[in-house]
Amino acid sequence: MKTKILTTTLFLIILTGCDNQSKVTEASNSDETDSAIANAQVEKSDNRISKFLDRLDDPNTSQDARIQILCKDYPAEYKNNYMLSLMKLSPGEYTEGKLMKDLDIALDYYKKKDNIQC
Repeated sequence: MKTKILTTTLFLIILTGCDNQSKVTEASNSDETDSAIANAQVEKSDNRISKFLDRLDDPNTSQDARIQILCKDYPAEYKNNYMLSLMKLSPGEYTEGKLMKDLDIALDYYKKKDNIQC
């Protein structure tokens, strides 16, 4: 009788341990998926921002296009996509204040360079 109870108890412990391991694996896979999505979003947004900067550096870009980029497109892309994804990807490394300061520095440089006021 003691053997049956011991065997049943051991079986239940092993079964419970396997079930908990699968839950940990599922949570880990979910975190990796979220990280991959955030990484892809950062890369996509970074490419768009790079294109904006290339257009701002191009001497053939019209003043109207520069105003559109500096006053609307670039800040919107940065705040709505790049900054949020970067903070999700590395929450301890990046803060909203630090990223906003970086944005202000970049915008101020191009605004002064091209004499643009928003």
